[in-house]
Amino acid sequence: MVVKANYPVDLHTHSNRSDGADSPYEWLCNVKESGLKIAALTDHDIIPPTVIDTPSGTVDFAECGKEMGIKAIRGIEISCDTDVEDVHLVCFRCDWEDKFFTDLMEDVRLSKIESYRLLVDRLFEDGYNITWEEVLSNNGNPVSEDNVQKKMIFELIARKGYTEDWSAAKLMIKNTPRYSIKRRKPDPLKVIKEVHRTGGIVIDAHPFLINEPVMSKDGEITRYEYIERMIEAGLDGIEACYTYDKTSYSDTRTKEEIEKYIRETYEERLPIISGGSDYHNDRKKNSKKVRDLGECGVTEEYFYGNPILSELVD
Repeated sequence: MVVKANYPVDLHTHSNRSDGADSPYEWLCNVKESGLKIAALTDHDIIPPTVIDTPSGTVDFAECGKEMGIKAIRGIEISCDTDVEDVHLVCFRCDWEDKFFTDLMEDVRLSKIESYRLLVDRLFEDGYNITWEEVLSNNGNPVSEDNVQKKMIFELIARKGYTEDWSAAKLMIKNTPRYSIKRRKPDPLKVIKEVHRTGGIVIDAHPFLINEPVMSKDGEITRYEYIERMIEAGLDGIEACYTYDKTSYSDTRTKEEIEKYIRETYEERLPIISGGSDYHNDRKKNSKKVRDLGECGVTEEYFYGNPILSELVD
């Protein structure tokens, strides 16, 4: 089942190259069925695909989208800051062959395996009947250790009945010091610098998933102060329209209130006010909180009227 998009442009989505359920080809098919005109594939910490597998063979990703009437954008969502959860930067128009990205992927691969295995071990010690092998089996869609995602652990906890759904499991892990195992993540200020060096742009994803107060390496600060540091480092944009009501969100404001605040606070200061669904096609996993393609996003008028965003589909 694919729900018709609320917005024609979605700049934050995922496939099974990270923690989504669709293959890139299935993602394109669902983007088309949703009615989206422009969509960005922004998988976690992995260089976006140039070519994808289809029933007709291996084809160019962007060209396949074009044949379907879709403008498909290649991007990445980089998880940042070892000490602060949910600092994610969505990046576009980068030199994907630059050594920065290959080094990033290797360090992410090793740090995920180390920290996620330790998390599973601690959960098992505390009476949660889950194993690393079950995580990798991924509910009948096996993954290698190199492709494991933390969300797979959350989903397993929920499938075992320990929480209502994956987002409740994420909050449980996030708020339990024993389970808050830090994996190595790059400094967001360095990521902004390196992405700019490779010709790319950087957008702060779901800023209100960053809990307050923010416990930075320099002490306790506000979310606003944390974002200010990224703006001073050259942040290009911030996500305003986002599906906060369907993820691990612990603030009390509605997604509409957050969007209003972000627009009022940053519209005159940042070149890009972005929007995206954070789609994973969790319908395939029987999730109770499903984020649909184009549920949040931006208008075509805004996209094409923005000189930076419009270059992404030239």
